[in-house]
Amino acid sequence: MQLKINPSEVKDIVEFIKNYDKRKIKIMEVCGTHTMSIAKSGIKTILPENIKLISGPGCPVCVTAINRIDEILTLSQNPKVLIATFGDMLKVPGSRQGFNLATLKSMGAKVEVVYSAMDAISIAENNPDFEVVFLGIGFETTAPGTAVAIKEAKERNIKNFSVFSMHKFVEPALRALLDSKEIEIDAFICPGHVSTILGIKGFRFLADDYKKPSVISGFEPEDILTAIYKIIMQFEKNIAIIENEYMRIVTLEGNEFAQRIMEDVFEPVDDIWRGIGIIPKSGMGIKDTYCDFDTVKRFDIKLDFKDKLTICKCGDIIKGKIEPKECSLFAKLCSPENPIGPCMVSSEGACAAYYKYLRF
Repeated sequence: MQLKINPSEVKDIVEFIKNYDKRKIKIMEVCGTHTMSIAKSGIKTILPENIKLISGPGCPVCVTAINRIDEILTLSQNPKVLIATFGDMLKVPGSRQGFNLATLKSMGAKVEVVYSAMDAISIAENNPDFEVVFLGIGFETTAPGTAVAIKEAKERNIKNFSVFSMHKFVEPALRALLDSKEIEIDAFICPGHVSTILGIKGFRFLADDYKKPSVISGFEPEDILTAIYKIIMQFEKNIAIIENEYMRIVTLEGNEFAQRIMEDVFEPVDDIWRGIGIIPKSGMGIKDTYCDFDTVKRFDIKLDFKDKLTICKCGDIIKGKIEPKECSLFAKLCSPENPIGPCMVSSEGACAAYYKYLRF
């Protein structure tokens, strides 16, 4: 589908941004896909010193607390358990460095990479002697697919399938960052994927409650440059609104069917975020109606909510406190071949983006 701006307008936008020097503006891009696109396209190299982009908690794997990784690794060592997971989770280390799902698989653990929760159901049907546990990772974008799979498993009476839900809501995390005042954030580039589900209304709180200029953006460089331009123009006009640059996909109300599916299966619960700590009502817990498919209840897992300190600075990176290059491990001890933390593992991680495109 064609972008809504032509090449001559992109050139004009770039020149405007490059020469803008009226005020300092710190913009957080929430989505990990935006972070990767920004790094790959070199957008940061054309920004003036007074315009700064910082990465936020938009990488689902990165915000998963090390506590949960440890619990997953322990569960994977149960000989009756088969873990079904997205590929990004394979190399995320737990608190014991060097141990991850990939290494445990090489030692005999049953771990399969899937592309959806429905794939995990198929694995459960084909492996009746194993308890198949799907690792539910992601925000409002992937949660509806997990919810559909849980409903399907219940309708088909699949007994050996459950979900370890680590799905999270975006809004509570952004509110927690803004309320903490730990870092200065002037404006937001809002995530396009989540916005397709939540709609424009899902991010109105940024402007209404916090007076932060915000733009929902697509993922092409032209989209992101347009979002930056629109944010600057809001400051010039002394307004704070939520604008939709991603009009070709995002609507006002979002995907109401997906919203209803999530509401039917999940309920808000307190959850722990890497580097941020416990955020009330930020996690998606599986409702009692579907408790037979809740891994935590099925295996009586005692969830750990005490934040564990690590030498990895991923927690500070996903809060926008530091850039990857400011971590002493970056591109030294920590690399894609030897990741110390999830920000170097995930395809949406800030460290992975910097390592691939910005480290030189």
